[in-house]
Amino acid sequence: MSYDELGLDTLGDEKTALFFLISDTNTTYNFLVALAFSTMFNMLCERADNKYGGRLPHHVRVLWDEAANTGQVPGLEKIVAVIRSREISLTLFYQAMSQCKALYKDNAETIMGNMDSIVFLGGREASTLKDISENWLGKATISMQTESRTRGQSESYGQNMQRLGRELLTTSEITTMPGNMCICQLRGLPPFYSPKYDLKKHPNYHQTAEYDKKKNAFRLETLFRHRPLRLKPEDEYTVYEIEETDAEEEADILNFDDMDSDDFA
Repeated sequence: MSYDELGLDTLGDEKTALFFLISDTNTTYNFLVALAFSTMFNMLCERADNKYGGRLPHHVRVLWDEAANTGQVPGLEKIVAVIRSREISLTLFYQAMSQCKALYKDNAETIMGNMDSIVFLGGREASTLKDISENWLGKATISMQTESRTRGQSESYGQNMQRLGRELLTTSEITTMPGNMCICQLRGLPPFYSPKYDLKKHPNYHQTAEYDKKKNAFRLETLFRHRPLRLKPEDEYTVYEIEETDAEEEADILNFDDMDSDDFA
């Protein structure tokens, strides 16, 4: 591109939707998305500090689906710790926690620790299941009652009550979690089991392509055909001057009002 048409630094100035669409089979240009995110966070933080006194006027929410496929963003562990004060939030989507650890190594724990909420939608990856069972959920106290009886010349009977700890949910129980359920961990609250929200019940579901693909599907060519040019007063523009002589000669040739009827004979 010969000029900037993304306006990454202005995303917090007004309500804006920006989509990055990448191939799910060809990873050649995936690094460009990671570069765009890194640039965007830096530019928005600088704009919030220098122009708006530390907070953007409109909240910028970043929904980063398939975050493992776009590569590593340098310094993400520091970015997630400071963007919330600038009115920016980040949601990372991973198939498994091991994807985040593979990309960011030791910094993955810092990234996860700066998240106010973590939602597990389901999966079978062993390290993720173990982490949820042992670190998220912890243990529950259960009562175990044992009975014993011996028979012989003198019969005896005994009963014993014990309190034990066990995982709130074992890895096998998490694996078999119903598809319509999820596990939520919110900052300051104990984890809880929750039904997933049915997107078909959302009031704007009728505007999605899933509801009506022919009517609602996004078409890039339509956007380019109808996209207006927006000029900003603070931007600089280059103005080109057209030679008037050339324009006048062309106008004379096309001016049929000055021609006599004999000229058409």
